[in-house]
Amino acid sequence: MDISVIIVNYNVKHFLEQCLHALMRSARNLDTEVIVVDNHSVDGSCQMVREKFPQVRLIENKTNEGFARANNQGIRTSAGNYILLLNPDTVVQEDTLALCLGFMQVHPEAGCLGVRMIDGRGNFLPESRRALPTPAVAFYKIFGLSSLFPKSRIFGRYHLGHLDRDSIHEADVIAGAFMFIRKSALEKTGLLDERFFMYGEDIDLSYRMKMNGYRNYYFPLTTIIHYKGESTRKSSMNYVILFYKAMILFASKHFSKRTAFLYTMLIRPAIYFRASLTILMNALLSIINPLLDAVLIYSGYRLFLPVWENHIFGIGGTYPPVYMNVVVPAYIAVWLLSLYLAGGYEKLTRLISLIKGILTGSLIILVIYALLPESFRFSRLMILAGTVWAILSVILSRLFLGIIRHDRFRLEMPGKKKRIVIIGGPDECDRAMSIVRQHRVNHELAGYVSADETEYSHPYIGKISSITEIVQINRVDEIIFCSSDLRAQQIIETMLLFNNSDVEFKIAPPESISIIGSSSAHAPGELYVLHFNTLSVSLNRKKKRLLDIVVSLILLSVSPFSLFIVHQPTGYLRNVFLILSGKATWVGYYRTKGGNHPGLPSLRIGVITPVDSLSSASITPELAEKYNLMYAKDYRVLNDINMIIRSFRHLGRNPFRCGSDNQGKCRLQIRQ
Repeated sequence: MDISVIIVNYNVKHFLEQCLHALMRSARNLDTEVIVVDNHSVDGSCQMVREKFPQVRLIENKTNEGFARANNQGIRTSAGNYILLLNPDTVVQEDTLALCLGFMQVHPEAGCLGVRMIDGRGNFLPESRRALPTPAVAFYKIFGLSSLFPKSRIFGRYHLGHLDRDSIHEADVIAGAFMFIRKSALEKTGLLDERFFMYGEDIDLSYRMKMNGYRNYYFPLTTIIHYKGESTRKSSMNYVILFYKAMILFASKHFSKRTAFLYTMLIRPAIYFRASLTILMNALLSIINPLLDAVLIYSGYRLFLPVWENHIFGIGGTYPPVYMNVVVPAYIAVWLLSLYLAGGYEKLTRLISLIKGILTGSLIILVIYALLPESFRFSRLMILAGTVWAILSVILSRLFLGIIRHDRFRLEMPGKKKRIVIIGGPDECDRAMSIVRQHRVNHELAGYVSADETEYSHPYIGKISSITEIVQINRVDEIIFCSSDLRAQQIIETMLLFNNSDVEFKIAPPESISIIGSSSAHAPGELYVLHFNTLSVSLNRKKKRLLDIVVSLILLSVSPFSLFIVHQPTGYLRNVFLILSGKATWVGYYRTKGGNHPGLPSLRIGVITPVDSLSSASITPELAEKYNLMYAKDYRVLNDINMIIRSFRHLGRNPFRCGSDNQGKCRLQIRQ
């Protein structure tokens, strides 16, 4: 057998699917086996591989064994003369495997081979080739000199920036995202060192190859896409600690005791420095938006409160200090919570989400206001004025943050649409467009582009050879490639035409429910996914939780009257507080005695269910699961409201018992 491809997967199902589609094309006409080692993913990766790629050998681990150990599992079962270690968040060209195999066959001194990698926007990834992290190289890297002088032979050596990225040359280190290894050399040097859990194993293996007389080559005659950061999130403190600890392990293993000691003395402070910096930056980025909102809203109250006080009390009259010190901060806290639950702190925030969040918060405030003692009821008009100012201030804060940090904070204004072109055949273009339409993106289709150079007609607006003119004339923001109608080489060549531009790219794999892309080398890949279970969408879950809170507060405020209507008054009040505390939800799945709902997003236990309108005698497990699926598949807040109104008299029943009428009385564990 020529090649054994080993892919270690951990919770990146959609990227793995795209990777395998491209790999199967590249492996055509070659004697190749593909082995996927799954490190206990919980996103359905294994099921996807079994259903769509039955020819792939799947190894399912019951725990996360780490990158090195999982790769070794695959290598030990492999039969190829060459081993390719491949990340799941990559896309290879049709000629990648053949070219790499040909090079290795005519260069017997080559132990390991790496290729040119680009990110999801077509930018060259400098880690395609690297130098050994000697103390000097590590020093330049850690303290930013390699970034300041990337092409320097001295300071930029970590990424070999002084060498031509378009020519074949030797490299000390080959990236673990794509390592094409001679099997006989691997048997001589030994497998990956399993002490490296996630990072550093590629450096260690590359170094051992050189120590055993082999050469490592950078081979740019083929290019792959690497959605850097998808299989390993690189913005976390955990990444910083693991990466630099791996460098310490490498030094202690291969350097002299004196050099390793000096290396460790250098690296340890860097670990704490970079980890602290990461914690600080992540904390700052997570709180800057709500903090700015809070400051602006509070400042607005400070400005217009004296005017209102003069109008109400005359000159010199004021509200007590508790108003600005306690009451207004409480208002702000409710507004910020409502904004969060309404999606007001997502990376891309819709204007309507901001308005809904503030208005919902104001409704909650007014409900609470009605329940407060007279001494704490200051002014409804100030709440309404604060609502108007809160809406204006949160919009202003998003606009300001969008200017200074556009990639992190973006406000989607009404009328501002992302202009899209889709390249492929008519059927695949239609399929891709249907996925885009159901996604929460304000889009506008500029048109389809033909992948066939011979001719094109309606609904196409041009051919792929004219893509630069099409993008320019139609002011295109995003290009979607239908990979079943395009070669990976065409996709990559097109991406390189727009290098360093603002155009974004996504790829629609064949027969997939996802469209995959990445905005930058350091940002998580962006997905358009056809959500059959729309309750799995984060924003919908936040909306459902916000609805639970609002309904609970309203029901609490009208409890003096509603207690005479519901069948179980004490249970009614119990359920209100259960739901406010997050232990239950007003609407949940109908629960059979098993209590499980395979394939459906988990929900807290519900007081009422989608089958409450049916008679108990007609409810079978199959019918109940059908209603549960319909509820999860097409979730709407309005549906919950309608069910709550229809079942108002039953809002006091015990949610911890099976069935809509508490028949069976079987206790169930709450599904968090």
